[in-house]
Amino acid sequence: MLRIAAIFVLLVSSINISAAERSKDFTLASNQGANLRLAEQRGEVIMLNFWASWCGPCRQEMPLLDQLHERYSAAGFQVWGVNVDAHRSDAEKLLGKIPVNFPILFDSSSDVSKMYGIEAMPSTVFIDRDGNVRHIHKGYRDGDEAAYKKIIKELIRE
Repeated sequence: MLRIAAIFVLLVSSINISAAERSKDFTLASNQGANLRLAEQRGEVIMLNFWASWCGPCRQEMPLLDQLHERYSAAGFQVWGVNVDAHRSDAEKLLGKIPVNFPILFDSSSDVSKMYGIEAMPSTVFIDRDGNVRHIHKGYRDGDEAAYKKIIKELIRE
């Protein structure tokens, strides 16, 4: 039982980055038409949410992320969903059932998720206005939205 609890703690955790680590630049195709490049978003707070269509917690989290995007976008905040399914059609099928307004990027080769060391789904990377990785949150469970809001407000105020 302790082993299961330890695994759960590893899968659902939030890491504060004490020394600012520069975010790694990438360009990916988006469901909103044009490709999006991270380096072009300096001045914005970015929440990169890595997800997959087969991931139950990812599906549960999607409407919450859409609410956060809508609520804080006017303050310079963006949610980018980074889908890691091998086939874009799997992601698009899920988005037909759970539509969102934030951009979905397609990382079918998982190159970007590897750059960021993503090992658990979902995983969320918070990037400040200067392009530094400030927080990494692994997993999702009910109640994580309070932690997300706290981080978003902190980064927006800077």
